Amino acid sequence: MRLCSIASGSSGNCIYVGTEYTHVLVDAGISGKKIQQGLNSLDLCTADLDGILITHEHSDHIKGLGVVARKYEIPIYTTGGTADAMIRSGALGAIPDGLIHEIQEDEAFSIRDLTIHPFSIPHDAAQPVGYRLEHGEKSVGIATDLGKYNEYIIDHLQNLDALLLEANHDVRMLQVGKYPYYLKQRILGDRGHLSNENAGRLLCRLLHDGMKAVFLGHLSKENNYEELAYETVCSEVTLGDNPYHSKDFRIQVARRDVVSDAVII
Repeated sequence: MRLCSIASGSSGNCIYVGTEYTHVLVDAGISGKKIQQGLNSLDLCTADLDGILITHEHSDHIKGLGVVARKYEIPIYTTGGTADAMIRSGALGAIPDGLIHEIQEDEAFSIRDLTIHPFSIPHDAAQPVGYRLEHGEKSVGIATDLGKYNEYIIDHLQNLDALLLEANHDVRMLQVGKYPYYLKQRILGDRGHLSNENAGRLLCRLLHDGMKAVFLGHLSKENNYEELAYETVCSEVTLGDNPYHSKDFRIQVARRDVVSDAVII
């Protein structure tokens, strides 16, 4: 399996996961041109995609979806609530019949040789999900846009080989920043976004000897920066109630507009 962040941040998200035979995106919140460029760096093109998995309907996750899916007739997989919200908003434009495939939380489905497990996440969207993707004994997880974590989410992210986890904001930067009060409360709420500290605490529950790579993703442009997210998460891991130090693992920030190195597992 391969995992690669094409773009990750509050301005646009797009993650590639694939095997030798199957290629999918998780979200398409950037332009079709940028998606193509990201896939080119993996020696792929957009036409090679077997599907696009959508976590939820916010624009930074679906901005390029309509154009790309329509042009290349790529199947879209998402929950019924998210599909309805996307269609009602008009953000996708005209989508050919049969291109949207409705999925359900906690019901696994397959795309060629990938098995995909959607799980519910707490976020202020219609029916948002995270994803666990498996190929044989290998697995990767995508968990962003969650205001909090619980045992259900922890269970779905156990024993992964690689993980892309949200580290959206620094609480102090957000509190003293220029956002209006209602937006600050939304981000800090149980259906908002995961702070650097909480990302580190969640990671402490997920680390194990077989974890090969961790990406910290969906960083806020206004309320975070790469070094702070990295150092805060690493401190939580090293000082947390677990047998590990952050240097025991390959932890890196998934950058806003730079394609990451592909993690091969």
